[in-house]
Amino acid sequence: MTEAQRKFVELEKQRESIKKFHEDFAEAIAKVKEEIGFDGYFQDNEGTVYKIVDPSGRWIDYDKISYTRTKRPTEEKSPRPLSVKEAELMGYNLPKK
Repeated sequence: MTEAQRKFVELEKQRESIKKFHEDFAEAIAKVKEEIGFDGYFQDNEGTVYKIVDPSGRWIDYDKISYTRTKRPTEEKSPRPLSVKEAELMGYNLPKK
């Protein structure tokens, strides 16, 4: 088997669990959206602030609900940026470095 074929088989074996994760995540974010609505905020126990947003369209896979968030204390920057300033303006206290 080639390296590309080995990698394909390895990933293909994970496909069902990854599919299940995405289904579970879509259900979880939909429930949060029902609770707080689009443009609603919440904060986790680590201090990260999340905002539920109506995403702009994506070419391949259009998500009906999305989110942005502040960076976690362990991150240099957030991969889904929500500014600290915006979160603080909404009344959230974020952990300081």
